[in-house]
Amino acid sequence: MSPLFRRKPAQTPQTPQAPQSSQYSENHLVTLIRKPGCHLCDDAQLVVEKVCGDLGVPWEGKDITQDPRLHDEYWEQIPVVLVDGRQHTFWRVNEERLRKALTE
Repeated sequence: MSPLFRRKPAQTPQTPQAPQSSQYSENHLVTLIRKPGCHLCDDAQLVVEKVCGDLGVPWEGKDITQDPRLHDEYWEQIPVVLVDGRQHTFWRVNEERLRKALTE
């Protein structure tokens, strides 16, 4: 029979995929250093939440106004994202770059 006349199998509705396994969670920790009222910090948090949620990687937020050491080190760069305690980026968080850093 011609491929044009073959009946396609009934498609089942797609269910959203669950986040990938937490294979990365044991290897990484993402830290978002931010301050209250910072719109760039809010944007960065959305990216961090999405990427870490997708990959099952734990993340934590730290308020720069509550930690003098963080304040002295990062005040002019917030928001700052650390991966495993090392600075990954600041000001703007690129989703693809963060995802790549966590999966390599």
